[in-house]
Amino acid sequence: MRENMKKTYGYVRVSSADQNEDRQMIVMRKVGVEGKNIYMDKQSGKDFNRPQYRKLQKKLRSGDLLYILSIDRLGRNYEEIQQQWRILTKEIGVDICVVDMPLLDTRNGKDLMGTFIADLVLQILSFVADNERNNIRKRQEEGIAAAKAKGVRFGRPEIIVPEDFGEIVRRWELGDMTFEEARGECEMSQATFYRKLRKYRNK
Repeated sequence: MRENMKKTYGYVRVSSADQNEDRQMIVMRKVGVEGKNIYMDKQSGKDFNRPQYRKLQKKLRSGDLLYILSIDRLGRNYEEIQQQWRILTKEIGVDICVVDMPLLDTRNGKDLMGTFIADLVLQILSFVADNERNNIRKRQEEGIAAAKAKGVRFGRPEIIVPEDFGEIVRRWELGDMTFEEARGECEMSQATFYRKLRKYRNK
């Protein structure tokens, strides 16, 4: 019966589709998690809808063991990490082992003191992880501002209008060339051509 079978699961999360999950997967296999019991999500920082994590939560039963590589795999920020830890350990009743932080292994220290220490370490690490993300974001914003101040431009490079744009437009409007020919002469997409045309006419 399922009630008597404690299972071991692993959860892997990377913040974007191009980030490599190999390190987390290697760790999961090293601690003995079967491939079918490893759940992995890839999503951007703005989108925290984690379908595989939701599936995992439905699978978990009291007494199961969940491995994660680091505490920040559970959430984006301090509050969310705390919330997910409470749901997993208190509401569902699973054990959690954070591989990068052996102190956060709920299989150890089941007494009051052990629980107190684990909860205290969790709060500190959650705060540190959240604070580090905020610092990284702040450094990125400061770096972008400094680069802009030096004249560095971000985003797509501005498409230059050819010197004879007015003549090309005139020939197109007279029917001397097709729209595709006019667009091709300017090396522009349809949307860009019309945008430049509006600016040209407004002048």
